Amino acid sequence: MRLIPLLLLGVAAPAFAADPALEPKPASEATIAAQKAQAAALPEDDSRDAEFAQRGFVATRADPVITAKDGRTVWNLDSYRWMQGEAPATVNPSLWRHMKILRQHGLYKVTDNIWQVRGFDVSNMTVIKGQTGWILIDPLTTRETAAAALELVNKELGTRPVTGLIYSHSHGDHFGGARGVTSEADIKAGKVAIVAPEHFIEETASENIMAGAAMSRRGNFQFGTGLTPGPQGQMGSGIGIGVSRGEITLLTPTDTILKTGDRRTIDGVELEFQMVPETEAPAEMNVYVPAARTFLAAEIATCSLHNILTPRGAKVRDALAWSQYLGDAVNLYAGRSDAIISSHCWPRFGQKEVESWLSGHRDNYRYLHDQTVRLMNKGFTPTEIAEQLKAPPALANQWFNRGYYGTYSHNSKAVYQRYLGWYDAIPANLNPYPPEERGKRLVAAMGGATKVIAEAKRAMKAGDYRWSSDLLHQMVFADPKNAEARALLADSYEQQGYQAESAIWRNQFLSAARDLRQGMTSSIATQSVDMISAIATPLLLDSVSTRLNPEIIGDRRLAINFVIADRQEKAKISVGNAVMYSEMGLAHAAPDATVTGPRQLYLAMLFLKMPLAQLEAAGLKIEGDRAAVEALQAALDPLPAPFHIVEP
Repeated sequence: MRLIPLLLLGVAAPAFAADPALEPKPASEATIAAQKAQAAALPEDDSRDAEFAQRGFVATRADPVITAKDGRTVWNLDSYRWMQGEAPATVNPSLWRHMKILRQHGLYKVTDNIWQVRGFDVSNMTVIKGQTGWILIDPLTTRETAAAALELVNKELGTRPVTGLIYSHSHGDHFGGARGVTSEADIKAGKVAIVAPEHFIEETASENIMAGAAMSRRGNFQFGTGLTPGPQGQMGSGIGIGVSRGEITLLTPTDTILKTGDRRTIDGVELEFQMVPETEAPAEMNVYVPAARTFLAAEIATCSLHNILTPRGAKVRDALAWSQYLGDAVNLYAGRSDAIISSHCWPRFGQKEVESWLSGHRDNYRYLHDQTVRLMNKGFTPTEIAEQLKAPPALANQWFNRGYYGTYSHNSKAVYQRYLGWYDAIPANLNPYPPEERGKRLVAAMGGATKVIAEAKRAMKAGDYRWSSDLLHQMVFADPKNAEARALLADSYEQQGYQAESAIWRNQFLSAARDLRQGMTSSIATQSVDMISAIATPLLLDSVSTRLNPEIIGDRRLAINFVIADRQEKAKISVGNAVMYSEMGLAHAAPDATVTGPRQLYLAMLFLKMPLAQLEAAGLKIEGDRAAVEALQAALDPLPAPFHIVEP
């Protein structure tokens, strides 16, 4: 039996009548003024970024559209071909410059025997020529884009087999295309080595399985997946154009890197690794190629300030360690490198450039960390720190340190959270009302909806969109059916999106405006069969336990044994005190029931909640009290559907 793919749980948009109030708006006078001020304050552009991004171009794909097997578009290389001339008033001029460089795509030669495919996804695929085949670092996000990238490589450089695969870290855009470039059969035959950093699988499960639903829904806003590229729409993601919409896959690593300085020889090529955990990802490493004098900085140094806590949600990262690892990279690799590449954006060339790029990033994260802690220890709250902390000119004037992806505002709050948590020590924030109730009370205290909307209109006319959004947000949560408040809030968000230098701030503001105007149309891109199949059973069972509904299970106690025949695994499942606890390798001496079958049927039972009769017909065997298994399955929440963000 084949498990049904768990790819898209969509929600259709409600029908909205044509209404001018719900149409996108042009840039306001306040936004036009803000863009002019931003343009005047930008550092001088010495054209190095544009030159580095174009250097080594070999070719690109003739057909710009990459499709899935069913014919739907997964990726369009020409989605930003329309960008010409100066920035329109609806796009921050700094972001416009950035995207004109970032939108380039194709196969590029970096150094002898090293190339990159850039612009085929949000990330880059690095290609190293081995003695007999290709060693690939970070095979993009999806099967389809990875396959298209490898097809271009073979077409332009000569067809060779893939002999090595390296995952630099535990984010999907750096491993999801694995099955597009190699196969499980070749791995089992020993033809392909897959190398990853320590704890790669555990952290992949944590992010994509345990918290995958919430992160994916929030990621729809971060990456603007419902927006169309254009002057009033999506403008990339700050470190790439966007995220491809194909099939995310995962092949389990065959080798693990444990410490900095570890070396591996793959297909005749010696590689050296630097471990950088708890920086951009909990499990991450950099790669140095001695023969080519080339250092891959994974994602701890790109063309933008990164996120210490990404808006889609993740574990808070360690800004201090991030800076220290960059310092280590300067000492270990800068003097040995003539080129530096990363898993996003474009390379830099020359030993001086390598050192200044790494040290510039190092100082930016260190300044961000140290000054946040300094202000934190003076008693400033996260919001107060975010309002006043700015990068010094020496750092802000380095284009690669600007906030196209991460921002000082969000990152300072993340540093605060890592040390002190979410609570800012103000007792009024210790136990506030939830947003819906708070909105109702604030609107009432201000004199009702008419007065709130009037004050919001006054703020918008003055260009104070931060205040108008705050007011209108309360109004929408107090009364989500108030059409005027929804339309005005969408307009307010839209202008803030136009002004944002950060691509992902823009995406979130414009996605919010879209939801308010058109209704929620977003989908959750959840776990694929392939990803679930690659995750260890204990991690999957831990994820299942997070869906146990205490109102349904009540005080019932269950003792169930799982015998996962095709993996020769067994698990002891205990339910009590409204908690599900699983222990691998153990079994209840006197279980309520014993369930035996292949793991795919367990996944169908626990994730898809297929009827037991259907699963039994497919080969699942239940011995003992069948009602105990039914009770466990019934108490599991269904896989999460998309949830509202801009309204209750």
